[in-house]
Amino acid sequence: MARNGARRPATTTQDRPGEGVRPDEPVRQRLIAEATRLFAEKGFESTSVQEVVAAAGVTKGAMYHYFTSKDDLLQEIYARVLRLQMERLDRFADAPGPIADRVHAAAADVVATSIENLDDSKIFFRSMHQLAPETQKAVRAERRRYHERFRDLVDQGRRVGVFRADVPADLVVDFFFGSVHHLGTWYHADGPLSAAEVGGHFADLLLASLRP
Repeated sequence: MARNGARRPATTTQDRPGEGVRPDEPVRQRLIAEATRLFAEKGFESTSVQEVVAAAGVTKGAMYHYFTSKDDLLQEIYARVLRLQMERLDRFADAPGPIADRVHAAAADVVATSIENLDDSKIFFRSMHQLAPETQKAVRAERRRYHERFRDLVDQGRRVGVFRADVPADLVVDFFFGSVHHLGTWYHADGPLSAAEVGGHFADLLLASLRP
């Protein structure tokens, strides 16, 4: 019996978090974690809101307190990776030191963080076409902001003569991030190289291509 004689409601399946989810974990994090798992296992289109809330052990009302829709959940899965990478890029860009070192650090970091969050990125890119047009537009704008910040670093190096100026900076950035976005098709966590090692090699290749 609950305090003051009130009867505690029976626990239902919907009130119990899915396997591997801690009951004391914040609701928002539980929803994201379970949505990520279910989208990876079943696909975005085949996963219902009810399945997500049941696995997270919350009600639909609790979910809609944090997310307006299943689209919103999918967007957040990728957006949190972008926010992390943007914050880290800003730190590299604003740090003291030679521009070549800062570009190398930023390039290695975006590869490593992409690998560390590879499932999130793979889920999003596999399902992005199913999002509402305005949601797709918002995500592309955030990704473009990151690319432009990275391009500005390359431009700094070009202006001081550290990087070659005969190739447009936009092309350099598109070429590099095309390789980064392709990571999900071949990288395996049980392979011979760690995320940091792959990031270092990618950054070395980028810097080699930029030198005059």
